[in-house]
Amino acid sequence: MKIDRLLSIIVILLNEDNVTAKELADRFEVSTRTIYRDIETINMSGIPILSNQGRYGGFSILENYKISHQLLTLDDMVSIVAALRNIGNFAQNNDVDLTIDKISGLVPKDKKEEFNYYFSKMIIYDLPWGYRINPKDKDKFQLLNEAIIEERLFNIEYRDSYGSVIQRNIEPMSLVLKGFNWYVFAYCHLREDYRFFRLSRIYKIKALDERFIRREMTYEDFKERSNSNYNMVELILKFSPEVSQRVADFFYEEDTIIDENGYKIVKVSYPEDEWVYSMILSYGEYVEVVEPLHIKNIIKKKARKIYEKY
Repeated sequence: MKIDRLLSIIVILLNEDNVTAKELADRFEVSTRTIYRDIETINMSGIPILSNQGRYGGFSILENYKISHQLLTLDDMVSIVAALRNIGNFAQNNDVDLTIDKISGLVPKDKKEEFNYYFSKMIIYDLPWGYRINPKDKDKFQLLNEAIIEERLFNIEYRDSYGSVIQRNIEPMSLVLKGFNWYVFAYCHLREDYRFFRLSRIYKIKALDERFIRREMTYEDFKERSNSNYNMVELILKFSPEVSQRVADFFYEEDTIIDENGYKIVKVSYPEDEWVYSMILSYGEYVEVVEPLHIKNIIKKKARKIYEKY
């Protein structure tokens, strides 16, 4: 994991006068480009890293600098460990556990009790009750995580939402947890564009010898670009009292009004796609689409097809 590598680089620089980018790259089996990005990240965190030029150049920490426990506040440490534990629910690898131990070891003695007490009060677990993780998805997660670190090209056999299986070469860039599913954000050579690939739809996965130079587009940039292309739809939905609590759990109170008969009228705006149709249909006979008309007709057609099946 990147955070584990960053912590290890800091420890190395604290104990050695000068270390080259190549030495660090060889040690962590990543590219020198990745090491330069890591050094920049460490600098931005407030630790002064010097870049020494010349034949015997390399990196070193500013003389007399000592890491203070104040580099990370207790809230910072809690947030990092909580996030890592959540990843660990899926990944369950030694790197995550090791990083948790390292972060926990930075907690001052007088804050240990408070730190441990926090995790006895709040358990963060994003997976639904009874959900079982497919062991094959864990293996894919590990392989893709290593590929992202090493900037290594991968070949996958992927089944799309229409059931077609296609071979693709991808440049893995980020692992993304959306809902209860893991995706890899990658550059796809077949489509010559950025794509999300759901891990459960990857049937075969193989590391290639070729490495790539990470592209400038980030997951956040791609998400912002995608959001601007969405066709937003303004929905007015009328829910029966029987699903009142479920509606309260899913929709914000400020988007909801209750009429004289106890029906909840919800006004929301969503990108129009299959998710919207599925969400509406999941309420069965307990929801009515009031507006817009075209969504009403789409739900009507889908409901008719469901009826015809039975």
